[in-house]
Amino acid sequence: MDIITTHTNADFDCLGAMTAALRLYPGALLVFPGSQEKGVRDFIERHAEYLPPFTRAKDIPLESISRLIIVDCQHASRIGRFAEIIQRPGLEIHIYDHHPSTPESIRATGGRIAEYGSASTIVAVQLAEQGMLLSAEEATLIMLGIHEDTGRLLFSSTTVDDYRMAAWLLGQGARLSVVSDALIPELSRAQMVLLRELLKTIKTSAVNGVMISIAYASCDRYVGDIATVVHLVRDIENMDALFVAVAMEDHVYLVARSHSPRIDAGGIMKVFQGGGHTTAASAVVHNQSLKKVLKQLDELLQCSVRGDLCAGEIMSTPVKTIPDSLDISGARELLTRYNCNAMPVMSGETMIGVISRKTVEKALHHVLGKSPVTDLMHTEYLSATPDTPMAEIQAYMVTGNRRLVPVFVGAKLTGVVTRTDLMRYIHGGRPGKRSVLYDLESLEEPTRTRSVAALLGKRLTAETRETLQQLGTVGDELGLAVYLVGGFVRDLLLGIDNLDVDVTVEGDGIFFAEVFSGRYGGRVRSHKKFGTAVLVLPDERKIDIASTRLEYYDSPGALPTVERASLRHDLYRRDFTINTLALCINSGCYGQLTDHFGAQQDIQERVVRVLHNLSFVEDPTRVFRAIRFEQRLGFHIAPHTENLIQSAVRMHLLDKLGGERLLSELVQIMREKEPLSAIERMSSLGLLVFVHPSLKLSPAVGRVVRETGQVLAWFRLLYLEDHCATWQVYFMALCDGLQPEEFSETCSRLAIPGRLAAQLRSQRHVVFTTLTAIKRHLKQAGGVCNSQLYTWFRRFTLEMLLYVAARANSEQVRRFVSLYLTRLRTVTSSLDGNDLCRLGLTPGPQLRHIKERLLMARLDGELDNRDEEEALARSLVASRGKIK
Repeated sequence: MDIITTHTNADFDCLGAMTAALRLYPGALLVFPGSQEKGVRDFIERHAEYLPPFTRAKDIPLESISRLIIVDCQHASRIGRFAEIIQRPGLEIHIYDHHPSTPESIRATGGRIAEYGSASTIVAVQLAEQGMLLSAEEATLIMLGIHEDTGRLLFSSTTVDDYRMAAWLLGQGARLSVVSDALIPELSRAQMVLLRELLKTIKTSAVNGVMISIAYASCDRYVGDIATVVHLVRDIENMDALFVAVAMEDHVYLVARSHSPRIDAGGIMKVFQGGGHTTAASAVVHNQSLKKVLKQLDELLQCSVRGDLCAGEIMSTPVKTIPDSLDISGARELLTRYNCNAMPVMSGETMIGVISRKTVEKALHHVLGKSPVTDLMHTEYLSATPDTPMAEIQAYMVTGNRRLVPVFVGAKLTGVVTRTDLMRYIHGGRPGKRSVLYDLESLEEPTRTRSVAALLGKRLTAETRETLQQLGTVGDELGLAVYLVGGFVRDLLLGIDNLDVDVTVEGDGIFFAEVFSGRYGGRVRSHKKFGTAVLVLPDERKIDIASTRLEYYDSPGALPTVERASLRHDLYRRDFTINTLALCINSGCYGQLTDHFGAQQDIQERVVRVLHNLSFVEDPTRVFRAIRFEQRLGFHIAPHTENLIQSAVRMHLLDKLGGERLLSELVQIMREKEPLSAIERMSSLGLLVFVHPSLKLSPAVGRVVRETGQVLAWFRLLYLEDHCATWQVYFMALCDGLQPEEFSETCSRLAIPGRLAAQLRSQRHVVFTTLTAIKRHLKQAGGVCNSQLYTWFRRFTLEMLLYVAARANSEQVRRFVSLYLTRLRTVTSSLDGNDLCRLGLTPGPQLRHIKERLLMARLDGELDNRDEEEALARSLVASRGKIK
């Protein structure tokens, strides 16, 4: 079976080339792999008589295909389900395409790839050479493809063969009136609004003699077929190149059209992960603001017009480097001596990292001058070659906020491209400020953000949405910007329920909370030192409210000093990029999401990443939080962030942590539903020794921790009303291998409150002795009565009882614990002390002894009712001669 197909979102060139290919491969089936552009869909609906029959992709049995003919495409990612068979042995693949091949292109066994203005031209040439005669309908469809992709034979990419084939098709009966009508479709109302907005914002600038136009727009809803609107803008205006950026929903859509051979539209769109050819291309940018995309586009165009400069042409050489044997103070001396903001760090002849002046200065502030430079250097960097295009280097430095790109020949470091080199490249060596293609400062601040208002409506309860709107209203009245921040916003994007609402106010957060409570009720608990407050609503829901602030640390591990600051500074002080999102809830920008530090990208890639190299120096507890987020969310710690954790361990920064802070982080980890993986991660990173030098996750301890998870899962299934502090069970399991004095030292290191520490120590000892007694009893007696179980277990707290079940390594002991929890512990005697006094006893040891005997008899099934209990009680009293 022969199949003729093309790329998804097919245009007229796809339709024309497929029509022509059908004449080369008679009997083949025409199949669109996915959707078509709106103009194509409308044409198909109006002119069904022009079209050959098409087959739906889902109706094609892939195993029956012997030859696959692909037009206007060479990439497997764009041919739908047919990508599943392109590696199949014996499959013939014929490709007809006018785009240049790349290393990722599908390997063809036939067809033709040539740089014509359209794919339709390529196939038409084959038909003309074979002397085929076409119907007027076929000629019209092929003519449509040529006219669309060559801009009606006006694009600079148009070739002599495009004109020749257009003339040949006209001679075959092609109807230009149909072509004209199809290429000037009726616009929808939304497209008309978009067209007006683009014409209003368009700006044209001359860059080295090339006229480049950029237009932008923001749409609340999705507008289809942007390319049609762009074509109209291009026809109305006269420019060498047009770049359009449209923000819609969560994305920025880019469309590029170029008449100039000096502007490669496809190459520029490739930087944005898009594609196309030199004259027409497009891209979709995810999780970036319109302003950021326009800024990057502007910078790319400024340098792209200059030609294809590479790293080797502008790099600085020879390279000044820092040996890995130096400490931070030594690094500062070299950075100052050579007036560098960043330098490569070398181990012999091998580059192993980059150290920046900013990192060195912050490290010195924390009195880390003697720390090895290798502990704080950046270990992730772009490795360029002399042939690396400057567009790639510029994109890396701008989007990643990097100061230096090393250039290698083989493994040898031969040069570096610095920010200064990049600026000289962009400015062309001329003094003065360059003129940007678009005035980025004229864009309003909200355009930097993404709207998630629909997500709020979908995932939050009506009650929560009402509260957020009330908070926004108070902010509006006070003239304060109000944001949701932190884990609540992160989990909103991840689709995870999170009831911990954190609000940040650009202003006085405490005053804001007080005004809110005065308006809507509730009460406020404030902490003036940190500018924070807890707002307790009338229904007892709690909201944490804070003023935007920055923090600095006087020493590693110390609590921060707090100062008021902007939202950006407030977000920068946070632990990880995934927690730096801010969601505005003021009425004018409700649902607008601000992302300064690439949080959305890291959430999408499921990465836990610190914001700067001194993050763990300033707050070593972030090490534990990194592990907790990694395991809870199913993310992974970024390689460089993990390197910084290992450096913090080597520098013994966690020794400086106070016991309460360390305990708090451990408790949060052990309260997770599945903390075992986090405990294993702590062990692999060498963190347990900071709790106690002897604390290790040995195979035996690991078994107890795993069993703890199973025991707690079983306990939850009992649906008992008892509250269990699960962290205590895991804590006892983790400390299972410690000696008594080591366990006491651990409690002291963690500053566990005195009463709780004493309880843990004493019950731990009883657990060990009880398990020994149970084992000995079973060996000697072979069985255990209920009263004996009750006697053993009633001394324990619930947490210790579950620890007994986990530590026992015995299914029989677990059954004993289950029996006690579900039945025995609720058994009581029918007779109380007053009843026994009426039988002649007086309060004292004898009364307690008889009461205990009655309970034991009841547990062992010797007594069934109150009468039997009373009879036994009288007998016991009489045997002691106490009846009056």
